[in-house]
Amino acid sequence: MSDTLPMAAEKIIPHRLPMRLIDRLLEVDGNSGVVEARIAADCPLVSADGRLENAAQIELLAQAYAAVRGYIDRLKGGAVRHGFLVGIKNFTSLRSLSVGDPLRIQVRTLAELDEFLVTEGEIWRGTDMVSQGEFKLWVP
Repeated sequence: MSDTLPMAAEKIIPHRLPMRLIDRLLEVDGNSGVVEARIAADCPLVSADGRLENAAQIELLAQAYAAVRGYIDRLKGGAVRHGFLVGIKNFTSLRSLSVGDPLRIQVRTLAELDEFLVTEGEIWRGTDMVSQGEFKLWVP
């Protein structure tokens, strides 16, 4: 299998439609990366009026980070590991998202301690930051 970027998200994260919210991993630099996503109309986290639930922005960040870590695992010749979101800190949602919105999600590792990681990220729609936050993951 090729490790060329951009790479389809389903190759490096365990999530599958309709719960896979991200589309492609675009860039990886060390423990940081950029992912793209577009809010799908059939997403179960979209309301009848076409808006993504604000809490789903946390899931977008978590899946983006999972893609970066999955790619890194793959480059090291290992299996893509499953991780678990165990904490959220300083999360701010600045704008709502709607069906069809094209997004760029930037994530980076702040710290690693054994199987626990502290990460941060932002979601961007064009030049507008939509949300940002810090989260903690357990990756056994």
